[in-house]
Amino acid sequence: MARPVRIGLVGASGLVGSALIAACVGRGDVRLVAVARRELALPRGATMEVLLADPENWGDALAAARPDVVVSALGTTIRRVGGDEAAFRAVDHDLVLACARWAGEAGARQFIAVSAIGASPQSRNFYLRVKGETEAALARTGLARLDILQPGLLLGARDDRRPAEAVGQLLAPLAGLVLHGGARRYRPIAADTLAEVILALAHQKARGRFVHDHDAMIRALRRHAFERSLPARESVD
Repeated sequence: MARPVRIGLVGASGLVGSALIAACVGRGDVRLVAVARRELALPRGATMEVLLADPENWGDALAAARPDVVVSALGTTIRRVGGDEAAFRAVDHDLVLACARWAGEAGARQFIAVSAIGASPQSRNFYLRVKGETEAALARTGLARLDILQPGLLLGARDDRRPAEAVGQLLAPLAGLVLHGGARRYRPIAADTLAEVILALAHQKARGRFVHDHDAMIRALRRHAFERSLPARESVD
């Protein structure tokens, strides 16, 4: 049996991070270690480790985690930081890049970052511009493998209320009917599904930089499911 993939997770308390923790329960092919600033409420059956540290010390915590893969589910909102653009950038840009650097120093072979569809350094939208600048900076870090996920609207229960997203979640079932062609990349995706996509990508060994929109994420998920269904190869002496 292959050695479980060790995954270091930052951003564990958010929607995607919580979904990833839940997705790892009962799986023998992964070992999850979360790095967080405070205690986490873990689901029943979780056997993971949680390393507590202030963000400036997350480099040491990631080194202690000995990850094969580091997943960044970090992210805040302008509303949560009181409209402070510098505070938003400190999390969604600076801290994400610091974690990528620490991942490399810890010997991780892969970094997976959750971004957003429409991210671009040239965007007029501040949120998408910061996401795009972060993606561009991550591409220059020299990581052996970089996976950038660009989901549309994320579906799932959040701690903070976001009126626009609440409306979007109500309309999400209609998205499959109206979003076709190039607009398919804006289709919403459940946080639980995104967590499964992350686990699928964590088992990929190819080197390089990969950007995944909605359809690419679904293909990665289906490919991994197919690979897991194949019988194990017998060793040949």
